[in-house]
Amino acid sequence: MRDIYDVRAYGAAGDGVTVDTRAIQQAIDDCFAHGGGYVVLSGGTFVSGTIILKSNVYLQVNPSAMLLANPDIRDYPDGTHYNRYVNEQEMDKCLIYAEDAFNIGITGQGEINGNAEQFPNEGSIYRPMMMRFLRCSHIHVQGLRLHNSAAWTTAFLDSRNIWCQDLDIRNDRRYNGDGLDYDGCQNVFVSNCSILGTDDNLCLQAGSKDYPMKNVHISNCRFTSICAGIRIGLKSVGSISNVAIHNCSFENVWREGIKIECTEGGSITDIAAQGLVMRNVTRPVFILLNNRFDKIGSSTGLSIMPEIGVLERVMLADIIAADDEEMYKTHYRFADDVMGCPSFNGIRVDACESHPIRELTLRNVSYTCAGGVQKEELPAAYPKVWDMRGAHPEQVSENYYPDWSRATFMDIRHVEHLVLDGLRFRALRPDTRNSYLIENCSIIKEDIAELVR
Repeated sequence: MRDIYDVRAYGAAGDGVTVDTRAIQQAIDDCFAHGGGYVVLSGGTFVSGTIILKSNVYLQVNPSAMLLANPDIRDYPDGTHYNRYVNEQEMDKCLIYAEDAFNIGITGQGEINGNAEQFPNEGSIYRPMMMRFLRCSHIHVQGLRLHNSAAWTTAFLDSRNIWCQDLDIRNDRRYNGDGLDYDGCQNVFVSNCSILGTDDNLCLQAGSKDYPMKNVHISNCRFTSICAGIRIGLKSVGSISNVAIHNCSFENVWREGIKIECTEGGSITDIAAQGLVMRNVTRPVFILLNNRFDKIGSSTGLSIMPEIGVLERVMLADIIAADDEEMYKTHYRFADDVMGCPSFNGIRVDACESHPIRELTLRNVSYTCAGGVQKEELPAAYPKVWDMRGAHPEQVSENYYPDWSRATFMDIRHVEHLVLDGLRFRALRPDTRNSYLIENCSIIKEDIAELVR
């Protein structure tokens, strides 16, 4: 019985030109048939389309190796599940796939490159994800450079016992440049990762009531994103709970640092984040409880507009957020997709008045905001969050609207049992908006100081 399977022994060329898909898959199949072990890529660039990882098999990409996505979309067959956002069918294919497998891994100090610039091919809409795991357990992704995925870098679906460690993720060539995405997973451990991308760096989702998203640990990571650093929710048909985030840095994040959205009728509870440092993050904290279905980003797990769900027991503590001159610019995703501007800055918490957020704590927050916005330049009316099942105005407050802030530093509405303890605000430039607004909240403690105006 062998433990190590060198793909070159199966005819892989590793020359960066020859397509090695069949050789790599044969090595995986042989390794699986003999009880498992390591399939090793070493000393070259191995071009491949879809490969299927199997139980007890670890794909090891050594420091001298690169696994490069084949630019030919015909090398990516169907049958690798689908993307669970209704508006993103072009991301159904993927490079590495596993289904109902256990004790699997992708490790090493080498590189996996998604060859993003080569997709979509002429006549094809498809942009393969780098890796997707469906109903798998005991998954290790460790030590690698995961660069230039054509779509999301990873998708972990309905899986459990997942370790993602020591990863350098760079996904900045195409839309949908997510880093680590988890939907309906349990017992997730993310540590010592650096993530840069054109969309959310790390997502926790609940696309089904059957698979709760819970027991998540995120530590010692760095986030840079055109969209959000850490996003919890949006896809929230089921439940998301027991999430601990600590000792992370955020730099040049053009939308939100910590973004929590319960929007699809489920529940988001028991979230704790502590020890965060943010530099040039447009909205350091964004929390929203509402309901939505017929707009972009809706889940394939919904068929009707849901009742507004539950968002409670959230604690955010020991946060330093500071802007510099960079934040006076309007930031774009690629050429024309506006992501953030000075009037958009600030901490924002909002909910429907009849469905408030409960038990929210912000403690020891130091926020130096760019400021410099004139209130009279903004629209006069600021929309509310409405229950979308009933009559509502055309313009409502939701995930991407309004795209301006009423207050320089913080705007909080409709929270029961709100704790604001040790908040310190400072603006770099004079700003004629209110410093902060707190509306329809039952406040347990309020300690807010504006240091300079």
